[in-house]
Amino acid sequence: MTQESLTEKLSVHLMRPVDEATRQRARLHLLDWLGCVAGARKSEVARRVIEKVDVEYDSVDIAKWLGNLFEMDDVHRTSILHPGPVVWPSVLSCAGDFDDLLESAIKGYEAMIAVGSTFDSEHYGSYHNTATAGVFGSVAAHWVYGESETKTTSQDVIEQTSAFGLVGSVSGGLWQMRHEQGDTKQWHIVHAIQTAQSACCYAWDGIIGPRFILEGPQGLYAATCENPKPMTFPDQWRIHEVSFKPWGACRHSHPAIDAALELKTKLGSLDGDIHIETYADAISFCDRPDPQTVIDAKFSLQHAIAIVAEYGVPQLKDFEPDAIAALAEKRGRVTVSETNDITARYPEHYGARVTCGGESVELVDTLGDPERPLSKEGIIDKARALIAWGGLPPKEADRAVDLALNGDDPQAINQMLEDWLS
Repeated sequence: MTQESLTEKLSVHLMRPVDEATRQRARLHLLDWLGCVAGARKSEVARRVIEKVDVEYDSVDIAKWLGNLFEMDDVHRTSILHPGPVVWPSVLSCAGDFDDLLESAIKGYEAMIAVGSTFDSEHYGSYHNTATAGVFGSVAAHWVYGESETKTTSQDVIEQTSAFGLVGSVSGGLWQMRHEQGDTKQWHIVHAIQTAQSACCYAWDGIIGPRFILEGPQGLYAATCENPKPMTFPDQWRIHEVSFKPWGACRHSHPAIDAALELKTKLGSLDGDIHIETYADAISFCDRPDPQTVIDAKFSLQHAIAIVAEYGVPQLKDFEPDAIAALAEKRGRVTVSETNDITARYPEHYGARVTCGGESVELVDTLGDPERPLSKEGIIDKARALIAWGGLPPKEADRAVDLALNGDDPQAINQMLEDWLS
């Protein structure tokens, strides 16, 4: 018998039925993504995509650029990636009925996380997991719409495996964009979706991709990983493992924000010097004592904790230029260091310890994680706040909540996006 590849096993794994509770969970992630898109609709990126790019874009094409712009997109901890910005534009670009949309999204989350969870720290050191695993998630998200009643299961596995092989052969997304200003992080999302859509079309037409694109001798693991982790196939759909982000900053700063908020409640204020202990990747990504731009501020532990000390719960306005200038003195009182015990728990747990005035608070998990979930009401409130930040009236927030949580027509969502982004 021919050895079964990981992508073949993944294709079979994706064919199992989707339960109603998981569909309802997916609706919350759809609302969360819609809020992220709405919040970014007045951004410079949105303006340039809408007005300057010499391409005929529809609303979903524009939304591809916006879902991760404010750093509030959903996140899966152990794979260290953000599924929503890749998956939802993939399904909305070809949605038929709402059941298909939800099923496609759930399978997109599953494939993206399944592949991303096998990447090791060597991979994450250079590669943006959302991009490298995103192409696999987008293939799975597109796949429901290419299925046909005349296909056999084995034929479908062959074709989807080919699509996985095609996208995996050009998978990429380097972190160099962290060190320079630009739109590359958003382009990673657009590229993943466009590449997957093209690969699916070719695979449906019989073009064959490599079966062993992940584990083969010159496959993705060999090229980008030192010790790839085993791929697992759990019974529960992995969308239930995905965290919602309550604050508009890099997720690596959230444990420190959460611990600082709790310490401030305990002490009444955060006066004097503040020290953050956290895991190594949080330091690597977010040790920025002197942010100069909004993106810098969103990736600055020092700025995030200065916000908590001065204002309390971070708001989007607290990462804007006026706040960056106003909080310079408080940022100077914040120091950061990596701590072995917290790093040892990562990435299964994103934690931090914050100390001020001789008192400390340590959190193993942060708000929005499955262990400390953001409530349905909290997710709705977050979406409403983002929609308002994007300059839309409250009735548009009502519309988004109703269509995402109760709707049955994907085209109504596309029309809403058209109204928002035209």
